[in-house]
Amino acid sequence: MNQAVLAPHPFGSLITAGELLRKFSTFQHWEDRYRQLIMLGKQLPTLDENLKRPDIELSGCENRVWLGWQHLEGNRLHFYGDSEGRIVRGLLAVLLTAVECQSAHALRRDDPLALFDRLGLRQQLSASRSAGLEALAAAVRCAAEST
Repeated sequence: MNQAVLAPHPFGSLITAGELLRKFSTFQHWEDRYRQLIMLGKQLPTLDENLKRPDIELSGCENRVWLGWQHLEGNRLHFYGDSEGRIVRGLLAVLLTAVECQSAHALRRDDPLALFDRLGLRQQLSASRSAGLEALAAAVRCAAEST
């Protein structure tokens, strides 16, 4: 049985953690990372309005953010989302790269924000963006726990 994937995106498949690590390793300044986050956010397809449901809208974020998920074969999870903020869309793109199509077990075991540390992003975020990132990670963990 092949089920249709809701809100497909390139993160985790065409855009991988390894590719992001290579790209971000060339940046010496936060401004370069900031620009790259904006570029990544532009590659995140806009979520259809019918998928921007209140039950997947996260609180604790600086901008409106939606993070939904879908259970796939093999106990893997597909995540999709959107945000009204350019930087938050980029942060969401990095998160999707880290968690897309991972098993529920791996998502429960691993820190969904570890890629942010490896890219040198988390320490540069404002307190409100850090809180939003934690809200995204909590939503990923919740999805993994519910399977």
